[in-house]
Amino acid sequence: MLELWGALVILIACPLLGGLPLIAWITNGLTGRRLSQIGTKNISVSAAFYHGGTLVGLLAVLSEALKGIAAVFLTRAFFPDGSPWEIVALIALVLGRFWLGKGAGTTNAAWGFLIHDPLVTVFVSFLAITTFLVFRAKKPVKYGVLVLFPLLVTIVHSDDVFRMLAAIALAGLLGWIYRQMPDDLDLPAEEAQTDTQATLEKLQGDRPILTLDNELDGAIVGQKAATLSQIKRWGYPVPKGWVIVPGADPEKLIAILQPSDLSPLIVRSSAIGEDSEHASAAGQYETVISVTSKQQLQNAIAQVRDSYNHPAAVQYRSDRGLPETAMTVLVQQQVQSVYSGVAFTRDPITQQGDAIVIEALPGSPIQIVSGQVTPEPYRAFVVETDNISSIHIEGTGQVPQSILKQVAYLAHRIEKRYHGIPQDIEWSYDGQTLWVLQARPITTLLPIWTRKIAAEVIPGVIHPLTWSINRPLTCGVWGDIFTIVLGDRASGLDFTDTATLHYSRAYFNASLLGDIFLRMGLPPESLEFLTRGAKMSTPPLQSTVQNLPGLMQLLKQELNLDKEFKQDYRQLFIPGLSQLAHESIEEMESAEILARIDFNLELLRRGTYYSILAPLSAAIRQSIFRVKDGQIDNSVTPEVAALRSLSALAADARQVLPEFEPDRVFEQLEQTPEGQKVLYEFNELLEDYGYLSDVGTNIAVPTWKEDPRPIQQLFVQLIQGNQPETGDVDPINRALSGKRKRGFVQERIDIKGRVTEVYSRLLAELRWRFVAIEKTWLKSGLLKTAGDIFFLEIAEIRQLIAEVDPPLRERLPEIIEYRRSQFIEDSKIPQVPILIYGNTPPHPLAPSPIYSDQVLQGIPASHGQAVGRVKVVRNLQDLPQIDRDTILVVPYTDSGWAPLLVRAGGLIAEAGGRLSHGAIVAREYGIPAVMDVRGATWLLQDGQRVRIDGSRGIVELSNDLRPQ
Repeated sequence: MLELWGALVILIACPLLGGLPLIAWITNGLTGRRLSQIGTKNISVSAAFYHGGTLVGLLAVLSEALKGIAAVFLTRAFFPDGSPWEIVALIALVLGRFWLGKGAGTTNAAWGFLIHDPLVTVFVSFLAITTFLVFRAKKPVKYGVLVLFPLLVTIVHSDDVFRMLAAIALAGLLGWIYRQMPDDLDLPAEEAQTDTQATLEKLQGDRPILTLDNELDGAIVGQKAATLSQIKRWGYPVPKGWVIVPGADPEKLIAILQPSDLSPLIVRSSAIGEDSEHASAAGQYETVISVTSKQQLQNAIAQVRDSYNHPAAVQYRSDRGLPETAMTVLVQQQVQSVYSGVAFTRDPITQQGDAIVIEALPGSPIQIVSGQVTPEPYRAFVVETDNISSIHIEGTGQVPQSILKQVAYLAHRIEKRYHGIPQDIEWSYDGQTLWVLQARPITTLLPIWTRKIAAEVIPGVIHPLTWSINRPLTCGVWGDIFTIVLGDRASGLDFTDTATLHYSRAYFNASLLGDIFLRMGLPPESLEFLTRGAKMSTPPLQSTVQNLPGLMQLLKQELNLDKEFKQDYRQLFIPGLSQLAHESIEEMESAEILARIDFNLELLRRGTYYSILAPLSAAIRQSIFRVKDGQIDNSVTPEVAALRSLSALAADARQVLPEFEPDRVFEQLEQTPEGQKVLYEFNELLEDYGYLSDVGTNIAVPTWKEDPRPIQQLFVQLIQGNQPETGDVDPINRALSGKRKRGFVQERIDIKGRVTEVYSRLLAELRWRFVAIEKTWLKSGLLKTAGDIFFLEIAEIRQLIAEVDPPLRERLPEIIEYRRSQFIEDSKIPQVPILIYGNTPPHPLAPSPIYSDQVLQGIPASHGQAVGRVKVVRNLQDLPQIDRDTILVVPYTDSGWAPLLVRAGGLIAEAGGRLSHGAIVAREYGIPAVMDVRGATWLLQDGQRVRIDGSRGIVELSNDLRPQ
């Protein structure tokens, strides 16, 4: 067993050890140079010597030698001294060095093999030195050693086949790597001198002239120059350019440039804050074109610098809170434009993202951005399937369709590079190449708000009181979690902006979350991975190492989650809930009730921490251990447990009432002792689970205890239902009768269920206290209608109780009426957009049928197929009669929707993912489910026959479908 663990440790730890960018850190720390951007771009010992000098080179050798030695000693912790596994460890180390560390791994292998087999290493080294003295050439020595050392291993250890094969594999791997990676010391002098950074440093001495080939920092050189350098390093065509930072003398750059009529230059601004996500500064600063002499270049640089202090520019920065710094100047080769224009990856007016808006004309792009001429408008539609793009252009004019398609594809790819942030791209075509002249975010379309996650966490239309409580709790806990990982790098992030309301629905700030993930060194798609099962790319090793302390702290919290929750459950939640449950709030004054609300909110703050971390932990563990959804037991979740008990109770009622009238079930049960026992157990169930509601996170929705009609209707439907085929097991028990899968994942699922119970109970107690205050205010005439209090915010309720704002009492009817009308108007919106760009979204239009006439696509959430008739249910005011032939179509799913699934044949939801309540319950009952089908309640009609495939996320529409 020890050897097995040893092999796993070697194969995991050694590549990570090899990938540590020690040489890059040493070189950058001592010289400021980035080896990944200069020379061959290899991060090697030879590159450290060449670009960093002798000291840097010696430190690089030492760091890589220690890696090789460490790999051997690590192996000896599991295997005996001299084991062939030491060579395997060196192979793993070299692979990590090549793939992650961008180096060959020669030093690692040489020093590691010296510790492994000193005799062979010394003999090979002696032959290598002798060969070099004879031939005076590196290449024969380098490849000769790769042939010689496995040969000597074979001779010395002829009885150890494993060792011989490992030595051959190591030599072959190094030989293959040598062919992939050129050595900086092997470069001819003239080729080495083409390194722009090295040449310019020699020309300017201590003040290097930066170019767009460098990795530039927008905080130093402005976002325009930094963005163009990034786009150029991604491989897109950007005209050659030089950057003059504030305070730098432009004379040295002027001396090396040769502007002329045949090779004109353009001088542009790149101020701090310009072309950023917060401000475009479009047109605020000077741009000088057609610079054809050194004198004109000198004057143009001065002119652009002076424009920083123009009154309009100063006022612009002041209005937007931009820092007062100085002007960075960007000098570029000017493109001789045949066609040029601007491309917006999203319509800045309608915010629709189905088309790229292009404005173009023959000639220079200056005429378009200046607004002096009317460009030709085009719309491009890009459709990607299996990494193949098809592009359709709408509009006609002088610009060829082929060029417009190139522009559309370029804009589409750049937006994807910037993680979906809408881009404003200036471009130019010179007859051969399509150049990127500028790219910046469309500032009016930021931040980006996403409904995908919020639709599961806080579904439905939300009342102001619910949001005024939920938002600070949710934002605060997320902020605490991210701050643990980021540490000082959390500076400048406003976590109170994590969520907002649009159309009275909750949205999360995708721009902020993307920024957080980038600072954490994680891919921006990480949140989608955790919540919706999207694919996630591997984070860079360097960023992972930088965030290791914070990630370890977060891991510690995850590992202690069980212990901490059980402790808080005993010492905090149970006593607190017991105290709240036994209070006679009817006898309290409003101020006293408010004090108890504050006590409840303190418990909720801690409960919110668990309500976020527990599902997060369960999702991560389920992904890591590859536990399928069908192996998970969610019976601890209160709504699942409640429905399980109700189903069993309905089976008992069927035994008591072989014949019954649906409208008189409860009356008939009262007539016999057996029936009275069933009713007693039903009331007990209602007492136990009365804290649940249709939408568990919305305290404006009545609980089952207050309005038991939905659960009573469901009970009658279950009694009416046919007996399951097994005859003695109801559908819920049959779904849950399998063996529980214990272990790391199931433990977290159970904690998640207990957290849901605690959180739901706290929210119910909170609601009942606000209802008590409302009853008092209804009697006094302060409020007019039941439910009015939920159109106030908690801060306003505090002011009304404290009587510190008399004008608020006078304006109260007006405030409530306005918010109620807005709430009703928002409730009528058939389909809100999944993504919203900016803080002033347009009024949503009826969703266009973006799917084909026959197929709707969503997220596969529960395996299986079903054919049935559509029943659209937009709310839970009246539960419809449904059976196994019913395909439910709902706007979203939460605990309140779960009762409908007991009898349904399938589920289609407009929002939600595979971790939503509806998906979990659907899997429990073996019901096919498709989530995230946009516009489903609008596109599908009652009685329409459909087939759903929960494995593929497909909904097929037809007038004549038959079950397969």
